[in-house]
Amino acid sequence: MCNVIPRIVSVTGISEWRDGEIRSQNDYLVGEEPLEIRIGEAAFNVTMRTPGHELELAAGFLFTEGLISCRSQIASIRFEANAKQNGANRVRVDLAPGVMLDSETAQRNFYTTSSCGVCGKASIDAVRVRGIEPPNTACAIDPEVLCRLPDKLFESQAAFSRTGAIHAAGLFSTAGELLVLREDVGRHNAVDKAIGWALANDLIPLRDVVLLVSGRGGFEIVQKALVAGLPILASVSAPSDLAVNLAREFGMTLVGFLRGRRFVIYSGAERLVAGVPLTQN
Repeated sequence: MCNVIPRIVSVTGISEWRDGEIRSQNDYLVGEEPLEIRIGEAAFNVTMRTPGHELELAAGFLFTEGLISCRSQIASIRFEANAKQNGANRVRVDLAPGVMLDSETAQRNFYTTSSCGVCGKASIDAVRVRGIEPPNTACAIDPEVLCRLPDKLFESQAAFSRTGAIHAAGLFSTAGELLVLREDVGRHNAVDKAIGWALANDLIPLRDVVLLVSGRGGFEIVQKALVAGLPILASVSAPSDLAVNLAREFGMTLVGFLRGRRFVIYSGAERLVAGVPLTQN
């Protein structure tokens, strides 16, 4: 998938107060622009996101929201010729012949803010994707390996190091190898971009992969991870109660407060096994 050159970071003049003095200087801001996702000729969804990897974002969104179930259901995905007109980017998705959107699911034409992927949905039940399979029970990771993942994620966050205001989602092997990292002002967008990458590379389901997110592990993040087949989801912050309940319902390993040599296991402790061979993948 090819993407337009993104405006991930911009520069602005600011005034900084420090130790009683005000100084003028330049600062970096994370980019945020609307992205319109179209299904054929019809506008389907508008989301606020950080520019970059838009085609992965669109594909990942359609997949994790249950609108498509596999890569082959997308005939083509591309930027429209006037994608930059008025600053509103547009991605067009054409579905494969015979692929029809479920009428109830297709009613999810909602505006998604960058801070909350659930905003605008009629109810929490609308984000439950039916037919989710429980993740791989044989997948396991050594807690020592898990503890090293946040540093690897942070070291690869180019935009965060400059702005301090962007979320990241990283897919790791159980040996601790970073497979892909995607950043976005919206944590759910970062996840969709990473899963969209996996979808484009025919890696779904991600049966032996760990997802690490830089923010909290909310309900929608758990839901998206389950759709992608991810058995282990870790976050550096806390999950919500609904996220924990969903993880327990489907047998996902959910870890929160992953910082230094400490983390909290909310579900699926059996996948955290000391001494797991690093060559298992």
